[in-house]
Amino acid sequence: MRPPHLLPTLCSLGTLLLLQAPGAQAVFRDEVGHIDYHHQLLGLPQRETTFFHRPRRDDRASLLYTLSDLGVLGAVNPGTGEVVWRQSVSGSGSGGPNADPGGRTREDGGRGVRGFMRAGEGEGWVVSAYGGAVHAWDAVSGRNKFWVRLGGGGGGGVEVVRDLEVVELTESGPGRKDVLVLSEEGERAATVARRLSAEDGSVVWEFREVTGDLPLQVSTNLEKVFVVSLKGAPGAYSLKVTVLDPVTGRKLDEMTVGSRADVHDRQDVVLVGANSAAPVVAWTDHARRTLWVNVLGTKTRHEFPLPADTVEVEVHAPHLAQSQPHFLVHSKTAAGHRGEVFHVDLKTNAVSKAYSLPLLPGPGAFSTSSDGANVYFTRITEDEVVLLSSQSHGVLGRWTLKTGDPNAAAVVHAVSEVVKKGGGSGDSYAVRAAAVTDLDDWVLIRNGESAWTRHEGMSGGVAATFAEIPESEDLARSLEVEAHSNPVQAYIHRVKRHINDLQYLPAWIDSIPSRFMSSVLGKDVPSTTGKLARDSFGFHKLAVLATRRGMLYALDVGNGGRVVWHKRAFTIPKASKWDVKGIYAHESTGEVTILGSNNDFVVLKGDTGEIIEAKSPSPEATTQATALVDTYSGKQLIRIGRDGKIGDLHVYKAPRQTVVTRGAAGELRGVVFVANGTSSYESTSWTFSPPQGQRIVNIATRPAHDVVASIGRVLGDRTVKYKYLNPNTLVAAAVNDKAQTLTVYLLDTVSGQILYSAQYEGIDLAKPIECAMAENWFVCTYFGQYALRDNAAQSLRGYQILVADLYESTEANDRGPLGAAGSYSSIGPVDVPTADGVLRPAVTSQSYVLSAPISALQVTQTRQGITSRQVLAYLPELHGIVGIPRAVLEPRRPVGRDPTPAEAEEGLIRYHPAIEVDPKTVVTHERDVLGVDRIIATPAVVESTSLVLAYGVDVFGTRVAPSFLFDILGKGFNKVALVGTVLALLVGVIILAPVVKRKQINLRWQAPM
Repeated sequence: MRPPHLLPTLCSLGTLLLLQAPGAQAVFRDEVGHIDYHHQLLGLPQRETTFFHRPRRDDRASLLYTLSDLGVLGAVNPGTGEVVWRQSVSGSGSGGPNADPGGRTREDGGRGVRGFMRAGEGEGWVVSAYGGAVHAWDAVSGRNKFWVRLGGGGGGGVEVVRDLEVVELTESGPGRKDVLVLSEEGERAATVARRLSAEDGSVVWEFREVTGDLPLQVSTNLEKVFVVSLKGAPGAYSLKVTVLDPVTGRKLDEMTVGSRADVHDRQDVVLVGANSAAPVVAWTDHARRTLWVNVLGTKTRHEFPLPADTVEVEVHAPHLAQSQPHFLVHSKTAAGHRGEVFHVDLKTNAVSKAYSLPLLPGPGAFSTSSDGANVYFTRITEDEVVLLSSQSHGVLGRWTLKTGDPNAAAVVHAVSEVVKKGGGSGDSYAVRAAAVTDLDDWVLIRNGESAWTRHEGMSGGVAATFAEIPESEDLARSLEVEAHSNPVQAYIHRVKRHINDLQYLPAWIDSIPSRFMSSVLGKDVPSTTGKLARDSFGFHKLAVLATRRGMLYALDVGNGGRVVWHKRAFTIPKASKWDVKGIYAHESTGEVTILGSNNDFVVLKGDTGEIIEAKSPSPEATTQATALVDTYSGKQLIRIGRDGKIGDLHVYKAPRQTVVTRGAAGELRGVVFVANGTSSYESTSWTFSPPQGQRIVNIATRPAHDVVASIGRVLGDRTVKYKYLNPNTLVAAAVNDKAQTLTVYLLDTVSGQILYSAQYEGIDLAKPIECAMAENWFVCTYFGQYALRDNAAQSLRGYQILVADLYESTEANDRGPLGAAGSYSSIGPVDVPTADGVLRPAVTSQSYVLSAPISALQVTQTRQGITSRQVLAYLPELHGIVGIPRAVLEPRRPVGRDPTPAEAEEGLIRYHPAIEVDPKTVVTHERDVLGVDRIIATPAVVESTSLVLAYGVDVFGTRVAPSFLFDILGKGFNKVALVGTVLALLVGVIILAPVVKRKQINLRWQAPM
């Protein structure tokens, strides 16, 4: 269907294209924090990799360090909650070299990747391990000290780190600390233990053993190194302890602890103590009825019964060699939790229970803190914080938990730091604990009071959409009543409504001064009611974000990205993630619908987060994708099942257009629905299978909101090239793994015909390939080969971006075979001079070399489509988002010559094969935006502006104006001078009016000359 647009009056495009210049896209300093917002996130902190640490030996202040579940490590100021520094050690989600299209690191090998982070007591560095790499970082600045890539050594296979410890070894001299790394080599099922120098990461010694065992953890007691592994078959493991010489790495002894089938899987081993004078290994049976404890280096195991109905067990122990060998067993039941403290006798290696803490209802968390030989345990419950010593059950401190929120979430796990104040019998203590709640918030509790909250659960976003703030339901209901009443009743009803609204008049009058001063000074008015409200510019919207952990967030994009509400949709197991296939916000009702891959869905209110309807995920994935379609009952988000099957639908919920799905073999299918009474069934209208050896890796379609302001493009000589505006098109990128080629197809989604195709060689398939489409053009980015224009025989490889424009004809003022026809059918007979009778567009394409890789392509959207477009993309190596102007990506730029006067008037510039990333086009300016997986855009009410949201690890939002702000006053407009000028003119008129009047009267009394 040809869109019924009219060609506007011909005008010079030179002025408009000047607004597209990169210099006009800069973010002004006074706009930072006003038009944009940034949630700088780390990910959800893990209990084993989060701790307080003094970055300098002589400092008394500590920083809070963590390595999150997303592979991002960093330091946080515990006083303010601000990020001091952070680094990404995971290739997934951050554009790193280890990422693959499935979001899993290549070095994983399917065996699961865990992160580890440790700090040397009194040292100014921290060490981390993720996948097959070990890094050391400066604890103050976060700069890399050394980087060791495991694998490729004696075994030659890929290795995954299974444990990491920082130990102090006596033979190296006092104060010398090294790093112990335990890894698993997948190809040979080998256990590898290494001691690395803390100075440069060099290997001091290496122990390798090929036995097929599963390595768990490594520990030391200053005299020996212990490697703990699982021996046996899955479901029937026993614990094996290998004793190594800490100086040479030579194997000293090997022992099996317990009997076969003691351990069911890795999760049954709850602790392997490290760096203790008497490190222990603790494990439970699979039913969580018994706890076994073994002091490493001995063969005796100690058995302790667990409370009835125990569902989870945690063991907390100190990690300092000088600390007393005490540990706490935290038993969780469905209704409550309790703790038991155990002591280890260093002479006899006996383990005994010292005391028990009472069973309390509800969830709770324990944490451990050490100060020299003293060991403290901090207990956080629903209503209090309790500090205890490991020596006895006496309470050292107790504080009422004050969060300031009556609906505060429960604490899941925490780390703490204890400071002893005073001396003698009147000692007092201060405790600050960094706790993770069941709503994925990271909060700092200082002596029972909440100091700050970080919404770390927003990291790992998988889907997001913009939603309008709904209008008042009472007003909508009143207007509906008036619309369905006779004029007299409607008038009386309106008068009553206005009288009732007078109760809000005093508050409105009180807000006039603040609103006036805000308008003059150019600042936002803070909401005194706390209610969401639309604005006349359309900047105040909601952004609803779904994360991989099953959390939902609503952000007020017009108020600095403030979190309006957040709640958990589903409880997602740690080993999996919430796979959201589609999200849609209904503009009329304000409801947000989210569909998942496991036949799960959530329907909620966008402004309050109230869940209207929900269904939990099933064990099996049943949904391949979703599609937003037009139906007789309005727009609907429908599921596409496995193998591209949709199934029967009610006739009022059936799509009115062709739906494109992916078949079992990766082919594309066009599906239409045929009515059969009150229901309709799907029918395949066409199938597109790429040639032998090719597979489709990316598909792009025009956005749901893609308004076209003009059906033609005015050239410099006042002729018009008419755009090919077929809305039923998609771009498919297919690769050939063997030939290393990329083929781009443009398909008609109604007929399945190939409208255009182009092939590119020398493609690196390990790099991402992405496409985006808008109006009559599309772009694709890839890493491939390109020939030098000065020497065609030579070629280079680099990141490239392809842009193609679609027109109805190669000639200007030519509408092609269809002429001025208002509509046509893609499957009907068309009299065109082609061999197959298919009406194809005239394509003008060009490619450019990029100075940096880009991903997450998106095109800006505006209300009427008049504003020029920008291609938004994430820079994974620079951690920023760039807005490439459409004029820079123009494929009609003259090659090898300067533009003619007509072309220059049109705005064309000479073609240059390279596109440098201009800092003025980076919309994130100086912000460090990490791990963006996707960018979405939506129009505002004003035509100049498009709202943008980027999410992944971080969440970033801003407003972009590709053609500058031509319809609203900028924030830098001097309103004070304007108001002052008006007031001065008013005062002048008031003063001069009597003078002028008196002069006119005197002139009348003067005698005529």
